[in-house]
Parts: sequence; structure tokens; C-alpha cells
Amino acid sequence: MSNAILRLPAVKARTGLSRSTIYLRVSEGSFPRPVSLGARAIGWIESEVEEWLSRVIQQSRGSTSPSNAESGTASVGSRRVAIRKTEQGRLIGSLT
Repeated sequence: MSNAILRLPAVKARTGLSRSTIYLRVSEGSFPRPVSLGARAIGWIESEVEEWLSRVIQQSRGSTSPSNAESGTASVGSRRVAIRKTEQGRLIGSLT
């Protein structure tokens, strides 16, 4: 998994969401939480944003939801993503 950090402009560009929508979804728990990079800087872990995008794409296309399964795979563009459910019910994806 990639541990690259994305700053807000990159997250906005990848997701197509506005700043206020990103922060609203973070507060609702439906978007990955940012990590602190210092006193006045935050960023998002790239792999978590990519996992979120994979779920949104699957849900919008009416694909079989991995939330009901223990594991599965999905296509994101030319990439394949392996998705599995943790004991806590969270979905984790990794590029294959």
C-alpha cells in the first residue's frame, strides 16, 4: 500500500469534491480522516483516498457491494483492487 500523502488540492482533484464537502464527509465518518503533518498542515493517505474512490465507483455503478462479502476484487480504470472486510467491518483495499 502506498503511504504517500495527498494535500487538499490533490484530494479535491482526485475526488471531484469541494473543500467543504470533504470536511463534511470526514465529520460524518464517510471519508478518510486526514493525518497531521505539523502544527498547521494536514494531508490524506493516498491509499485510503483510493479505497474510498473504489467504493464510490462500485456503489454508483450498482456493482456487487463488497460490504456484504468478506472479500472481493474490483476494477478501477486499468487497475484491480483487492477488497476485504476487517473484523471491525471496515473495508480495506489494495492495488493488485
